[in-house]
Amino acid sequence: MIGGVPTHWRLGIEDSRQGFGNVYRSFDMISPWMVGRIGTPADTDRFHTNVNTPDQAECNARGIDYQPCVLPGDVGSRQRLHGDFMWRQFYNMVRLGAQGIYISMFDEFDEGNQICKTAETQADVPVGSGYLAPDEDGTRCSADYYMRLTGDGGRMLKGLIALTAIRPTPPWVGDPPTPDVDLAAGRPTTQSSQTQHYGSGLAVDSDPHSYWESANNAFPQWIQVDLGAAHAGRRAVLALPPNPAWGRRTQTVTIEGSTNGQSFIPLAGPAGYVFDPATGNSATAAPPGTQVRYVRLTFTGNTGWPAGQLSGVRLHT
Repeated sequence: MIGGVPTHWRLGIEDSRQGFGNVYRSFDMISPWMVGRIGTPADTDRFHTNVNTPDQAECNARGIDYQPCVLPGDVGSRQRLHGDFMWRQFYNMVRLGAQGIYISMFDEFDEGNQICKTAETQADVPVGSGYLAPDEDGTRCSADYYMRLTGDGGRMLKGLIALTAIRPTPPWVGDPPTPDVDLAAGRPTTQSSQTQHYGSGLAVDSDPHSYWESANNAFPQWIQVDLGAAHAGRRAVLALPPNPAWGRRTQTVTIEGSTNGQSFIPLAGPAGYVFDPATGNSATAAPPGTQVRYVRLTFTGNTGWPAGQLSGVRLHT
């Protein structure tokens, strides 16, 4: 018998019902609810440490199977991060050793938590409906993307693909071929400077909450990505952590490219890019599609802090 139990069933607090501890522990499998409890990759890491790990330990001790809940995120609250939020949950639950995973929800459009096929872009959503599409953070996702992501999560749970913190599922497949593959993800980086441990590699690690920060009060500053081979990038998405604590700011950035890492040509800017947590804290540039291997972003101003700052740089063809 499977028990769909409150999040804090083990401690008997918050959403848990008093006096029901023995009831919860009488099930053959326990599946705690998680919707509304997490909304960022940092949240899922915190729950992994403080909730899921001790949950799994108690279930193991009592011979109970543990089936945690994984959710795609509320698209209306801009939680999805084109699948990175959901994949972090898959990664955490598989490395936890969970016996199964419950996916929430298949078709819950009213709360924006659906994984079933859906509108790909905001242009496909009826005007005035109040709904957003999965491209709300600037990355286009195919209609079946979250079903494919769920499939890969299931394969990782079964050991059919290796445990990985890096999402293996491309947001888009088919024609045109993989237009939204991030060419910069995980690639080698260099920078003009950094503050403390905030190095340039944090801008390509797929974690929206880690970030590069240059030396302060010393513009211009730059960050550079080696794509490994020449690519014709036509869209660059720049991001800061999606946290309200990062107040709205404008950074002045020039984007340049090079085939050899020494002589650079302008691709975009200089321009002022607005980063606002209320709209995802990201900005998009449109390079002309010139074939380059090295992409350099030079920062000459920041209205929110006297340094170059970047939690993510994504380059798409």
